[in-house]
Amino acid sequence: AAQQGRATTEKKTFKRTTSISQVIQADPSVVWGLLSNAQDFPRWNSTIISLEGEIRENAKIRLTSTLDESRTFKLKVKEFLPERKLVWGDAMGERVYTLERKNGGTYFNMTEKIGGPMFPLFANKIPSFDESFEQFTAELKMEAERVAQAK
Repeated sequence: AAQQGRATTEKKTFKRTTSISQVIQADPSVVWGLLSNAQDFPRWNSTIISLEGEIRENAKIRLTSTLDESRTFKLKVKEFLPERKLVWGDAMGERVYTLERKNGGTYFNMTEKIGGPMFPLFANKIPSFDESFEQFTAELKMEAERVAQAK
């Protein structure tokens, strides 16, 4: 089990999985509000350069992150369960956000799986997500708790 706010990565021949969990002292509705507002992401999260499109079921979004500023990922929103689960991804991978109400706050989890039959050919060119996940999660926690305090 991962420590709170620390990313863990499991590497296998054909896939890599990075996960992080964090307890956030804010209602799931506040955390969901941040995760489902594409245009607002770059304001509160320094790991995202831009996120274009609308985050809703079956929508297409375009994400540029600090991990590779030269590349814009074209992603599809695969699952959209308000205040519970958000999944987006492409043919190579999927990012899953889950929210669970816990002790007046939110238990947040983010997992990204990337891989496939061709994965071993380029796996060494994909940077580690650990630091980016930790930064993303810390900033989500900080902003959600700030918003919750202001309410």
